[in-house]
Amino acid sequence: MSERRDEVSESAERAARDAWVAVGRLVRRLRELAVEGELSAGQVSVLTRLDKHGPASASELAAAERVRPQSMAKMVMGLEEAGLVERHPDPQDGRRRLVTLTGRGLERRLDVRRAREAWLARALQERCSERQLQMITEVMALLDEVAQS
Repeated sequence: MSERRDEVSESAERAARDAWVAVGRLVRRLRELAVEGELSAGQVSVLTRLDKHGPASASELAAAERVRPQSMAKMVMGLEEAGLVERHPDPQDGRRRLVTLTGRGLERRLDVRRAREAWLARALQERCSERQLQMITEVMALLDEVAQS
């Protein structure tokens, strides 16, 4: 299984294609879900990044999110006005300001995530047998293992 080959089997190619398409559709569908007072996809992404990686400057966020600094400045301003992030001087460089997630911002990020997970759980329950749900869990574990290798 861990043996590397130059050629990939047809079944591996098909599995990769099918996984790519399905995961892409699922991600797009989850992003489309309207949650009361929904933030833009970019704003949710910024909250997620701050939660996972900690404080960052607006320019670092712009680079990570692949948006123009001016676009990120607007996004951060909107999040700050909503009380979801704060800006503080960087302890290592007082000229720089770091964007940090507030408690309210973390809760909002978790609310969006919980709403999306609830939608997905309901959709899976409506369409899948218990055995199919177990199979999905097993396949997701394998995909996660591949992603981490």
